[in-house]
Amino acid sequence: MEDHVFLTCDHPLNLPTLSTNEPLSLSALASLRSLIINPSTTAPTISSVIETLTRSLQLSRDPLAIHHTLKLLTDMALRLPHLSGVVFDSVCSHSLLSTDSTRVAAESLDALASIAEGNRVLAPGIEELDDRLFASLCFSPSLSVRPWLLRNADRFGVQPHLLFTLFLGFTKDPYPYVRKVALDGLVDLSKNGVIEDPDMIEGCYFRAVELLNDMEDCVRSAAVRTVCAWGLMLVACKSETKAYWSDEVFVKLCSTVRDMSMEVRVEAFCALGKIEMVSEEILLQTLSKKVLVTMKGKKSLAQCSDEQLETSGSSVAGAFMHGLEDEFHEVRKAACHSLRTLTILSAKFAGEALNLLMDVLNDDSILVRLQAFETMHRMASFDCLTVQETHMHMFLGTLVDNDTLIRSSARKILKLAKLQKLKLFRLTIDALLENLERHPQDEADVLSVLFHIGRNHGKFVVRIIEEVFPQMEPMSNGKLGFDSVRVAALLVLAISAPLSHERDCNIPPTIFSYAVTYLGRISQALSDLMNQNSLLDYLSQCSRSSGPYAIEFNFKVGEPCLPNANVPTYTSNEIIGSIAMPLPQKTGGTSEILSPTIKKPREAGTSLVEYQLDVHDEVTKSMNVILAKVKDIWPLVLSGFTNEVLRTLRSCREELATFTSDSHASAGVFSFTKQYIQIVKLLTKAWVNFLSSTHFPCGMGELDLVLGKLDRRLRDLKSAFIRLSEEEELHILELILVTCMLRLSEVEICCHLGTLRKLSSMMSRVEYLLRDGSVEPSRFIIGVGKLSSEFGSSSLNEASFNPLLIRRVLESFSLKQLVLCGRLKHMKAELDIPDNEYENPLRFVAGLPVGIPCHITLHNISAESRLWLKMTVNKDNESTQFVFLDLNHFGGCDDVRVFMFTAPFYKTPKAFSFTIRVCICMECLSEVEDVSSVKRWGPRHELTYLCREKDVYLSMVK
Repeated sequence: MEDHVFLTCDHPLNLPTLSTNEPLSLSALASLRSLIINPSTTAPTISSVIETLTRSLQLSRDPLAIHHTLKLLTDMALRLPHLSGVVFDSVCSHSLLSTDSTRVAAESLDALASIAEGNRVLAPGIEELDDRLFASLCFSPSLSVRPWLLRNADRFGVQPHLLFTLFLGFTKDPYPYVRKVALDGLVDLSKNGVIEDPDMIEGCYFRAVELLNDMEDCVRSAAVRTVCAWGLMLVACKSETKAYWSDEVFVKLCSTVRDMSMEVRVEAFCALGKIEMVSEEILLQTLSKKVLVTMKGKKSLAQCSDEQLETSGSSVAGAFMHGLEDEFHEVRKAACHSLRTLTILSAKFAGEALNLLMDVLNDDSILVRLQAFETMHRMASFDCLTVQETHMHMFLGTLVDNDTLIRSSARKILKLAKLQKLKLFRLTIDALLENLERHPQDEADVLSVLFHIGRNHGKFVVRIIEEVFPQMEPMSNGKLGFDSVRVAALLVLAISAPLSHERDCNIPPTIFSYAVTYLGRISQALSDLMNQNSLLDYLSQCSRSSGPYAIEFNFKVGEPCLPNANVPTYTSNEIIGSIAMPLPQKTGGTSEILSPTIKKPREAGTSLVEYQLDVHDEVTKSMNVILAKVKDIWPLVLSGFTNEVLRTLRSCREELATFTSDSHASAGVFSFTKQYIQIVKLLTKAWVNFLSSTHFPCGMGELDLVLGKLDRRLRDLKSAFIRLSEEEELHILELILVTCMLRLSEVEICCHLGTLRKLSSMMSRVEYLLRDGSVEPSRFIIGVGKLSSEFGSSSLNEASFNPLLIRRVLESFSLKQLVLCGRLKHMKAELDIPDNEYENPLRFVAGLPVGIPCHITLHNISAESRLWLKMTVNKDNESTQFVFLDLNHFGGCDDVRVFMFTAPFYKTPKAFSFTIRVCICMECLSEVEDVSSVKRWGPRHELTYLCREKDVYLSMVK
């Protein structure tokens, strides 16, 4: 049937309007959507759209048409917040909430809740809805609506006690998914703490225990979570019998660790790790498959009958042995994780569990092995790790593992290890030295471990140094005869002894003089404990001491407290070679922040090294002051004062531009700060579009261009700088996540796949950096993590991308203070084509390859980096050619590498002359692999450019 509509002319796109008492068709609704999303639509037209949709909502009886109408109204309210109240009243005014269609009523509730969440002023309107309406909809026969209502109950302001009754009642629903959602609702309700009645808590707990035997896997998995949550509440409210109930919950959870479902077993071990009080007898029983005599006489289980006692014993027996031997790595990992909490409850249990954890170090899954190391590290932190000689060989073998994370995790534990015998100490030192020889890239971390382990075992260090000291004497020509990293490691071990809490840990003073020659390498390894100035003061003091060392050192601050020590001035031959750094120079202008760095005079009696180190520290401090200014503008961004923000950023950039630096040590800090300011400028431009829903200062094409530039800048910042601290890397990753979320909030669904892959990859790296809990994640990161999990568990359709959820997560973002540590190094390249100009081109023969002579200089780039020479004739990808640069074939070191390379270009065109644009780029191996590049030769990941493009002029041989 034809649509009975007429067209008005008050808008260029023409507004469909009802001419009869019939609702709008789907095609008419589609045309209305184009008006809503068009930024040029006038306010009167928008008002007419609302009236048209409201009238259609009242007339329509088609559920599909009602669904699309409600969707349009909701999108309009979110896009135009100043009209959300009108839309909210329009949806409330019609009789959809009392309709016979449960699905339509549920969709109306969803629309009202979404609008109220977008405008918190309307929240009381949701709370005024009758709880009886919600309850009646829950008891409707519609199978799909019932679990949706239970899952979204917290959005409708339903009273907690009514929710408790509904959730508990629906745990007996005949449909398993409804039972699962009801149990999840009980878990969420337990977090609020509104249910305090012990009888209600006990009743909920025992109902969840019954469902541990449900026929469906998803129900049993949810039941495990519910037993844990409400069991912990039960333990908290039963103060007089807390030990009994804690053991009771633990035993019930242990009964599910041999469930047929892998997901249930994982949930069981995760729940066991949350129990904070368990009897030692029960813990020991989990490590033995045979029921122990002590378990049979357990006092807390005295109330059980003989049959119940036997059942409890068999449930607990060997629980962790089964978990650590499970066929699925997810279960083994969860079992290792739960031991982190339980091993600190009993020293005897920790000792027995360590035997099992040592076997896990040979697991096939690297994730399980890493989790075992994390558990042992926590045990060491609580002084519960006692490594026996039988364990030592297996543990130390991991120091030469091929995986970097495994070696790092093992060294992390050794920093806290307490070894009782000199034999074990020797084995450990030998293993660390072997680690250093096989994997030189681990030098900084190995030296740091040696310093920590030396502080913990001062007397053992003295014994070792007495044996190797004759090998450390200078040769006849006065030079030190130990150029290997092995002796550098022994020097670090030696200088740690005076800081031990043990007495009589005397090291020959000459050792500290030798260590000064390694000042640069040692200070890099000990940067988490002290800066280079403090280390130099410490070595100077110890090199002049002849007796016991009365030295105090504050490791948290990194500043030594030396008794009236006059630091000597070392000559350049002694120490300048390893750490010399030219000074930054001022090119013009004035700066209140940076001028003290340049103009500070060198005081008499101050060594050149100390003066240069002081200058570098001042440079870093000055950059941090500028970055603090950048952080302070974020409230202006949120308030929409874009011009003021851009003016402030321009001022910071101009202040930074007044200085140049020839210092390799300071150049990285300068370059990083400059690029970071540009990134904040791009982020400000992108955020303007997110903030404003009524005005659209930035079109979709321009926004896509801004986000593309922001992506590239952040990729360069993350990949082109080395020695980033965890805090610095985490800050950059958070900005990358913001960019991904901005893309998801704007572009069409078909473009989401690549963004989601990048979001998932970056989120995995963030979770790894936050694994030890030393850094508290921001609200934004927590929100992205939850949203990423939802995206990963759902199909990619319109329902998966709720714009409200994305907006809510983005609104929680706030630009934090970025503090630079000053150790940054900038990876960059210089490219020159000798003897090539427009008047002096290279010669070529059409159709035959031509060689491009390239003079290349690389700074701070290791041989493991994947570098490519990119050569492009036109802007299209068809005329682009990549040549791989294998740095192992060229000389030089990682700091500076200079070489000549002739690059073959095969795609010479049939032309008299042409120009090739050449540049050096590096693969970002941490980025998601580029799927489009799998079938062609060239880089497989995204690229970061290390230099500007260079034009190469060619002319055909006549």
